[in-house]
Amino acid sequence: MHSFSEFGIKTTAKNFEGEKIKIDRVLNKQITVEAYKIEQSKFEKGNGKRLDMQITVDGTKRLLFTGSINLMDMIQQVPSDKFPFTTTIVRENERLIFT
Repeated sequence: MHSFSEFGIKTTAKNFEGEKIKIDRVLNKQITVEAYKIEQSKFEKGNGKRLDMQITVDGTKRLLFTGSINLMDMIQQVPSDKFPFTTTIVRENERLIFT
């Protein structure tokens, strides 16, 4: 009989930390995006997906969830070796974008 610890398997899931923060509290503020993942949303708005971001704002780690299709599109274009990065999320013509 084998022990699981003998397999040397480590989790690949990203564990985010910090309290959830509403996007309105970070609009127009500089943040650092540490990591992200895109998951299926429980809401059916937009494309049915949700962007989860591990961010740092004012020196504190936070979790940010959004259904913004624009932010999802933009963050997927950032090369993985460019994380973490600083940005500001702004509302432009009723849509959210990174600047």
